[in-house]
Amino acid sequence: MDGDDQDEQRAGASAPPAPWEFVLPEETATEDLGLFLSEFLLPGDVVALSGGLGGGKTTLARAVIRELAGDPRLEVPSPTFTLIQPYTARDGRAIVHADLYRLRDPDELVELGFDEMAEDAITLVEWPDRMPPRDGPVLTIDLSLRAEFGAEARLARIDGTGGMRARLDRARAVRRLLDRSGWDIAERTLMQGDASSRAYERLTKPDGTSAVLMIAPPRPDGPPVRDGKPYSAIVHLAESVHAFVALDRGLRALGFSAPKIYGEDLSEGLLILEDLGREPVVEGGAPRPERYTEAVRLLAKLHATPLPAVLPVADGIEHVLPVYDEAALLFEAELMPEWYAPAIRNVTLSEGARAEFVALWRTALQNAIPDRATWTLRDYHSPNLIWLPEREGLERVGLIDFQDAVMGHPAYDVASLLQDARVDSSAEFELRLLGLYARERRSRDPAFDVGAFATAYALLAAQRATKILGIFARLERRDGKPGYLAHLPRIEGYLTRNLAHPALAELRAWHAAHLPGLVAPEEEA
Repeated sequence: MDGDDQDEQRAGASAPPAPWEFVLPEETATEDLGLFLSEFLLPGDVVALSGGLGGGKTTLARAVIRELAGDPRLEVPSPTFTLIQPYTARDGRAIVHADLYRLRDPDELVELGFDEMAEDAITLVEWPDRMPPRDGPVLTIDLSLRAEFGAEARLARIDGTGGMRARLDRARAVRRLLDRSGWDIAERTLMQGDASSRAYERLTKPDGTSAVLMIAPPRPDGPPVRDGKPYSAIVHLAESVHAFVALDRGLRALGFSAPKIYGEDLSEGLLILEDLGREPVVEGGAPRPERYTEAVRLLAKLHATPLPAVLPVADGIEHVLPVYDEAALLFEAELMPEWYAPAIRNVTLSEGARAEFVALWRTALQNAIPDRATWTLRDYHSPNLIWLPEREGLERVGLIDFQDAVMGHPAYDVASLLQDARVDSSAEFELRLLGLYARERRSRDPAFDVGAFATAYALLAAQRATKILGIFARLERRDGKPGYLAHLPRIEGYLTRNLAHPALAELRAWHAAHLPGLVAPEEEA
């Protein structure tokens, strides 16, 4: 290959993707396109509709608005004379439909309050060339009459900026997956998400059959935070759905109730999963004892089983579970002095105090090195456990959200369950279920060391509480999600409880010295 060919290949590799072009043979196809677009539009998006008179811009806008509003008969006239017409979606989102054909000067938009209306709305703009350039996501759609394909045929040319093109391509991938998996006729309902970047939708067919669509595109690397590595790499967060697929099949092979996978697109991070339902293991913010009992027994069985660190994903693809190593555990613990101390306690720690904190944790964690590492699901707590009363035994405990699993100490997941950030769990209840776990483990493994496990449990429960305090403070301060702060008193209580263990005496003294008020007076030494 000569130099010119190499330059051309490099240029082609970095060139932006070509616009999506296709023919709309009749008006109903234009309306179907509107239904598709409505699936991924978000507040703040602008849909720029270009094309000549009679090209179908208003027909497309009308279809989008009716679908978002949930009213197929909603009157949606062309705003040619009013210029701007507001609507409200069925979920309360604002919609703005603008036709700028008669706009004489862009300053008129200021007088009409267009920027304020469009800031948090899904905005559809006909004749967008008369609108000043805008920041943020813009979906561009050009419609042109193409008589050679039929009297009503139009050529659609679609592209996007500000991250819109990636969303468009993902929406197309979702549509292809739904089509080939037999879920194309299902109604899609957005489910409540979590603190991650993943999104979930419940799919419901006309006969009532349901499934869950997981949208988890490959995680881009964040900025380096230590030793040139991003946060996700240091603490071993899953980079793709490969981890979920591997663990899902591994758990199901062991007889546990992880969701069946009905369809997948690994490259796009899309999965169609069995809907395990919505029956919780808690009631009124408190554990349901019989359900927690089975959840503890499940862990005892899992931890007593020799488990591989490498799992198959697909032909030629394997997932290696990373080790939950000291570097990850320490970095997570450091979220407390970095975020919780200044944001919640209004305490700025000196470099010396922070260095002492890390040194104490490094020493303490030597007592939490497992003799035999096991699958640590990491988020084994009430939001990710679903009760399946129609099943038998341990299969009644449904498992979800385990893609960040690592090879770690068995005590970590027991602590995740019994010291749930969202659940009020008394010390007495916790101790009773710890006893159950120890009995179940010993029945399967007579060599199980209860004393060593109890020490590791206190250490890892304290580490987890420390980490969560930092994460929830970060979610409020950095990400604008204050709802997580409501859980802080509960987590602080768990941490105080854990710091009472003799193995954590020096860390307890550090907290008493540097974060006064966090450690209860009777716990101070």
